[in-house]
Amino acid sequence: MSAAPPPVAKKGDGISPAKLAHIVLRTTDIDRMAAWYCDVLQAQIVLATDFIAFLTYDDEHHRIAIAQLPDLVERPAMAVGLEHIAFTYASPDHLFSTYERLKGEGLRPYWTINHGPTLSFYYRDPDLNQIELQIDLQDDAEAVNRWFAQSDFSVNPIGVRVDPDDMIARYRAGEDPGALFARPVISPDQIPAQFPPAPDEARGEGRDISSKSGSS
Repeated sequence: MSAAPPPVAKKGDGISPAKLAHIVLRTTDIDRMAAWYCDVLQAQIVLATDFIAFLTYDDEHHRIAIAQLPDLVERPAMAVGLEHIAFTYASPDHLFSTYERLKGEGLRPYWTINHGPTLSFYYRDPDLNQIELQIDLQDDAEAVNRWFAQSDFSVNPIGVRVDPDDMIARYRAGEDPGALFARPVISPDQIPAQFPPAPDEARGEGRDISSKSGSS
């Protein structure tokens, strides 16, 4: 596979969107889903009806909409479509505190990995959508491009799994973040072990949330 950058669009007037505004999810249990996102993202509901809930966690009027629709069906684990949604935290302290708070409520990530550009903790919501909570490990987009060029990403595009509790303990003990968060180089035979668990192995993860989020 070529490592060349993708081609830039040749057509149009060059006007791109100013931002990604929001995501909309469909569900059969709006209360449970809204509670999960309010808890995990520390969001608030700005409008709720029997049909739809609008949530935000910043100055946007809504970042997430959850719509309850009739006659929805379960999505096959390996269906074509959206892979995951990622939310970036401002610092390791914020990501680690969120991990510990959720762990205390019985919600653990099913996959914790150092991708290189990011340190990422993956969760499943009650409908098994994959939610990535992450921090940037590079200073800016140019630094990410330099990292891609100098790293072993072409050999290992997945990353290296991390033990979040061990990493948090080392971070708080004062270990140099540059060394702690640097993605190790692993041998090709170790790469398969870095992949996330198969969907069927992790199907229960999104439902293990505290009672205040509506779990049963």
